[in-house]
Amino acid sequence: MSLTQDITHDLTQAMKAREEPKLSTLRMLKAELQKLQADKGKGVEITDDDVYAVIRRLIKQRKDAAEQYASGGANDRAESELSEIKILEPYLPKQLSDEQIDEMVAEAAKEINASSPKDMGKLMKAVMSKAKGQADGSRVKDRVNAFLNQ
Repeated sequence: MSLTQDITHDLTQAMKAREEPKLSTLRMLKAELQKLQADKGKGVEITDDDVYAVIRRLIKQRKDAAEQYASGGANDRAESELSEIKILEPYLPKQLSDEQIDEMVAEAAKEINASSPKDMGKLMKAVMSKAKGQADGSRVKDRVNAFLNQ
């Protein structure tokens, strides 16, 4: 079953169980996926990687909104945004551990002969292509930075 089918199935289950927070979050995700489908065209299939990109974007938006609400004193709204993140995260692939990211960084650094901080961009690109959505860009950046500044 594809990821979009999983989301549709979970949306149906949330409707039947009357789980309002999950239902509204999955409806929002489904609407974003329908927008993506319209942008791509009717005959073009949405891949799981496309869905992962949409989910990561929505999670980033929720994190930013939660920070803004929290700094503005609207803690109830911040909690609402954070609960939406918890609903969206299970649809992403399992995240790599720091040790796994470090191994990827070392391997990619050998492949492209990266050794100084000026190689940061090339090394980031190489590691992110290997991680394929299994690691957040900020975590990879921290690990690459630590590797290059040893």
